[in-house]
Amino acid sequence: MQVAVIRFPGSNCDRDALHVLGGVVAGSSARFAWHKDTALGACDAVVIPGGFSYGDYLRAGAMAAHSPILGAVKEFAARGGPVLGICNGFQILCEAGLLDGALTRNASLHFECRDVHVLVEGRPTPWTAAIPAGRVLRIPIAHAEGRFVHDDVEALEREGRVLFRYADAAGGITDGANPNGSLRNIAGIANRAGNVVGLMPHPERASEAILGGTDGRALFDSLAAHFAGSPARV
Repeated sequence: MQVAVIRFPGSNCDRDALHVLGGVVAGSSARFAWHKDTALGACDAVVIPGGFSYGDYLRAGAMAAHSPILGAVKEFAARGGPVLGICNGFQILCEAGLLDGALTRNASLHFECRDVHVLVEGRPTPWTAAIPAGRVLRIPIAHAEGRFVHDDVEALEREGRVLFRYADAAGGITDGANPNGSLRNIAGIANRAGNVVGLMPHPERASEAILGGTDGRALFDSLAAHFAGSPARV
């Protein structure tokens, strides 16, 4: 499994993603793709990492959505290739039209940086199919514009495209567990085809015990299981 990690000026989680996908997840290798590239090269999946692409100038993800590499990412996604956007990557996918909805300023108007719990639900995707529905993951967040808004949340839910919701440690969907004011506690969604996924929490920062937890690795292990044709649970 070869994963392309997109690198933008201002990204600060690209090396974290490269490390996890290239040195932690079994059977996986990873390499960078530069934002000015017009082709991805041979790859099985794409990760758009977190950070502050282009310094969040204008608004988070707005400029990166028009980088040359996004044309190749759109073509890859249109062919059914798995794409994951993490934090700023989620913002970029929404700005580029690969995911619907938008990420706006946190309700607190503050940068929020801490561990949160998310409940896994929705229909299977390459990034979640090996994670049992109802599992609660502890993963860190670090964002100022993470409040998810959408003009038809009911449709997202009806179509099974809400994959992660902010929850308490027991899986309860409460206002107190929502760190940014996202509608319906939504932390991550998929596109209609199910191959493009975005989430605000950082799974790459919770993929090794030395970092304090390994819950985030479940997404990457799920991708590996997807390509291995394995129904294994992670």
